Amino acid sequence: MTDLSFLSAPGMAAGFVAETRPRANGAGVDLYEYDRVTASLESLLQWPEACRAAALRHRAAAERAAGRGRTRTAGERHRLAARWFHLAGLIPDPDRARAAELARDADRSMEQSLALLEPQARRLSGDGFAGWLRTPADAGPQVGGHADAEANGKRFPVAVVIPGMDSAKEEFHAVADAMLARGVAVLAIDGPGQGVMGAGTVLDATGHREAVARALDALAEVDPAADGWGLDLGRIAVVGLSLGGYLAAAVAAHDRRVRAAVLVSGPYRLEWDRFVPFVTATLGLRCGGPDAARDFADRLDLAALAPQLRGPLLLVEGGDDRIPGMTNAEALAADLPHAEVLHVPYGNHLLGNAPADWLPDTADWLVEALLTI
Repeated sequence: MTDLSFLSAPGMAAGFVAETRPRANGAGVDLYEYDRVTASLESLLQWPEACRAAALRHRAAAERAAGRGRTRTAGERHRLAARWFHLAGLIPDPDRARAAELARDADRSMEQSLALLEPQARRLSGDGFAGWLRTPADAGPQVGGHADAEANGKRFPVAVVIPGMDSAKEEFHAVADAMLARGVAVLAIDGPGQGVMGAGTVLDATGHREAVARALDALAEVDPAADGWGLDLGRIAVVGLSLGGYLAAAVAAHDRRVRAAVLVSGPYRLEWDRFVPFVTATLGLRCGGPDAARDFADRLDLAALAPQLRGPLLLVEGGDDRIPGMTNAEALAADLPHAEVLHVPYGNHLLGNAPADWLPDTADWLVEALLTI
């Protein structure tokens, strides 16, 4: 059984609020609102309901706007609701039914937002995965500043965005938007143990990789005829964030359809005995128990995948990303001379405190890597 008593420890709420603030910024939450929502928290056990209340406020505003025919405002408010519902689920909540409902609410709010703002978005789901395929609003004459005949015919390269231990497809809006703005289609997914898939599935490296493979199969079944666009399935990349960095690397190593990979704040190796209780509890809940979580951590090793990572690879790292028990993926550069490193000295985990210093360059790198294949 997972021990969650640390959630009510003195000072835990204040520490978590401070640590999560840059992450909320990276997810697109207004920091003034974040400070208002979290200011009165005395215990971390209050976190889910405080964030949920913010989400409900945005959802109500979206419904009012929709009733007045204000489509864009309604869509933007639903998207904010999705972010807050997701944030509400960041702690290892002892109320597992509430955690599952928060994930479903985040998923529904994102669906409502896309229906209003991007009606061309498509739901893709299957055994072990669920996500949204979004395409650029207008491919235009060029992709990412580079002339490309296939892009001119609206055949889009694809970036698959893979979340991490406690994240989900609703978190990385800015990452997806940066790719879309450069003419790359984005499939943001939840895999086993993540987001809306968290209820009824468990996080397992092999199972996750197989689920992503099925998501790639689903891309091949997309019928573009009605919309006049297609997917360039010869140009697929994976973008993994935090633990998703390792999961993305595992996909790139085993699936030849993936031609390039970006690992953002990913782990190179994990040491279970050095983890803080928050990490062991969260991983335990995601993996289906402490023993399964420890086995997952013990098996995680990017060095073992290195010989199979032959395509373009970018490692995005923050110099202030120091999580006890985690060796950062930047160490992989010693195993793979062709890997490129984008290092932001003052960046923290997921670099939410420095988005301008990594995200535009990363999106440009991904486009260039796909277009030179």
